[in-house]
Amino acid sequence: MGKYFGTDGYRGEANVTLTADSAYRIGKYLGWYYQQGMAKGEKCRVVIGKDTRRSSYMFEYAIAAGITASGADAYLMHVTTTPSVAYIVRTEDFNCGVMISASHNPFNDNGIKVINENGEKLGDDVIAKIEDYLDGKTPEVPLATGENIGRTVDFAAGRNRYIGFLISLSTRSFKGHKIALDCANGSASSVAKAVFDALGADTHVINNAPDGTNINNNAGSTHIEGLQKYVVEQGCEIGFAFDGDADRCLAVDSKGNLIDGDGILFIEGKYLKKKGYLNGNKVVTTIMSNLGLYKAFDKEGIDYDQTTVGDRFVYEDMVKNDYVLGGESSGHIIFLRKETTGDGIVTAIKIMETIVEEKKPVEDLLKGFHVFPQVLKNIRVKDKATAQHNENVLAEVKKAEEALDGDGRILLRASGTEPVLRVMVEAPTSELCEKWTDAVIKVIKAEGLEEER
Repeated sequence: MGKYFGTDGYRGEANVTLTADSAYRIGKYLGWYYQQGMAKGEKCRVVIGKDTRRSSYMFEYAIAAGITASGADAYLMHVTTTPSVAYIVRTEDFNCGVMISASHNPFNDNGIKVINENGEKLGDDVIAKIEDYLDGKTPEVPLATGENIGRTVDFAAGRNRYIGFLISLSTRSFKGHKIALDCANGSASSVAKAVFDALGADTHVINNAPDGTNINNNAGSTHIEGLQKYVVEQGCEIGFAFDGDADRCLAVDSKGNLIDGDGILFIEGKYLKKKGYLNGNKVVTTIMSNLGLYKAFDKEGIDYDQTTVGDRFVYEDMVKNDYVLGGESSGHIIFLRKETTGDGIVTAIKIMETIVEEKKPVEDLLKGFHVFPQVLKNIRVKDKATAQHNENVLAEVKKAEEALDGDGRILLRASGTEPVLRVMVEAPTSELCEKWTDAVIKVIKAEGLEEER
């Protein structure tokens, strides 16, 4: 993990820890870096997408200015999803892509995600070079002059091509299926309804009126309660909630019960195995997946890998071993034969395809999967590494492990995007989960490790 770029890009509060000047310099370096590999007379092409945050417009133009100042061309997809940028980069022969989004964070935060020519997250080697440039450790990038200055190109057509791709994925019509979508007042607002309408669904949408400040505000996958209520009130058979940049998807059944990423992996893992498409008979998960998922997979005869948290690590494991399905409980689900990244809308389409193909409601598809009670609590800390390796904190974690004695587990991990430690406990009862998360957080505070605010 870099100094500025975490597991999911460079993220921070707009114009506080992530500034327009930083965005300009990132764009300038990217344009120059990729232009070096071009033949004489050819222009490097960088495609840019953004979510609906107020600051995304500022960062879009700052990055585009940097790209063009260094001699490359910037193509603007405008408001679109993160997976759409990844798709367009790899299918339209772009040198790289940039997505401006802080995903599920509140509107005052923003982020810069860089995608390589294969539609994958940028490698650590290039990230390190960008960070060295930002810190003034490398020579200043020269400015292009005259006819070598780059240009900015309107590329809204790229989003339309992505919508066409999504529509083409389904081999079944969704006619007769009443579906609810929660677009989080984010990127999905420009894409999701058009896709499901085209596939024949009776589509009902909430939180699809972004105003620059309402992204993820009591909406989307981080505030699933709104969709849960809506699905029941409107008599929908299923609902799908996306996050701000639509690379995550969570679902809700007709009774308003949450189906998280683990539930989705169970449904799709079983379906792919039945169809003979589950390569290696394995699903890739992270250490945050629920114990209930592994017990359910064991009963179904499905194997699994565990990676550290982060969809990039899930993707790397999938590519290395040619697995076709992986994801996180948070809703990042990767169908490797379709995409190179988590894609919330692809996930919703695949679930609907399974429902139509199996002729069963999603509640029946989940039979055999029982979630262990889980509590996850965050605490902001002065220094993540110091807090995570504190002797007394680790002693309390060990105490919890011994008390749970294999019938549960505890995880202490640092966030990849915030100054936060996450304490997660799974146990037979919610009371035990609360007891041990609170015990560890109490020690963190007693040690003086909590950030003063």
